[in-house]
Amino acid sequence: VEDQRARWERKRSRTAKELLETEHKYLEQLDWVLTYFVTILKAKGTLKPAVLETIFGPLESLYSASHALSLHLEKGNLGPGLENFCQSLDLYGHYAEQLEQANKTLKEQLRKNKSFRHFKKLQETRPQFQGRKLEDLLPLPLQRLHQYKHFFRDLLENTSPDTAEYHQLAKTVKSVCEVSHWVQDIFDKKENSLQLLRVQKLLKGQKTQILTPGRWYIREGWLLVVPSKGEELKRRMFFLFSDILIAAKPCHPLHLLNSNKMACQAVYPLHQCSVDKVFGHTWSQGGLLSLSFPHKTLLLMSSNQQEINDWYRSLTAVVR
Repeated sequence: VEDQRARWERKRSRTAKELLETEHKYLEQLDWVLTYFVTILKAKGTLKPAVLETIFGPLESLYSASHALSLHLEKGNLGPGLENFCQSLDLYGHYAEQLEQANKTLKEQLRKNKSFRHFKKLQETRPQFQGRKLEDLLPLPLQRLHQYKHFFRDLLENTSPDTAEYHQLAKTVKSVCEVSHWVQDIFDKKENSLQLLRVQKLLKGQKTQILTPGRWYIREGWLLVVPSKGEELKRRMFFLFSDILIAAKPCHPLHLLNSNKMACQAVYPLHQCSVDKVFGHTWSQGGLLSLSFPHKTLLLMSSNQQEINDWYRSLTAVVR
């Protein structure tokens, strides 16, 4: 037991030391952004207060929360430091929510505001920034949130469960994980919107409506459609979403407007679909899937075993 406690204490000390060192580095970087951008821009009036707020958001509040945490860590007061820090965690979620708008506004100002463009370029040449641009520094708080999760988990694993600090760490880990999920959800939704928009632009015309609230993009790829009457196999591009499966084929390469687009052939709603693997259970060459709808059965084939297995997994997960 004593050996175990000594090991815990060594690991815990190492983690606490690394947490403090990286916290100082993080604060230093935030300080550069606040000093060389926010403070000077406020004083010069180069950007309107509302624009400044949109680009930098709660960065000053995030700095204050981390500064308070570092002071507690320096004194070895982990428990009170974490309790105080947990009250500021929502700032990270709010920061993530407005990051996309922050980047949009930044680009807009760089395009329209000549004095801001010149100012930004000048500030980025400072040796502290090591060639990094403001765009590279704005995601710093979210990168730090990801690091906090690992540091606090490591501290929790190496703290004796019968101490007050253990319970405070457990509470902090839970809070950090919740905010991390919130942030991840924001990025997942953004990525999903981009995928839906990409497929919408790829399909010829506006007849097939891809951009529907609540719809999630899953995957896409080429599969062979096996016709019911002995015709030849048809190669089609399939787009799988959380509620529908779309079959499409390329437009004619010489078409004036749509040479790089796809023509939608069919839209299959998945709420009344069942999926079966007809063959491809063993490591043979490829496989065949059967998709049964109320008024139609669709047979999809691939010569690639891995591909057919991946499609089977994705389709069954969506249907389920």
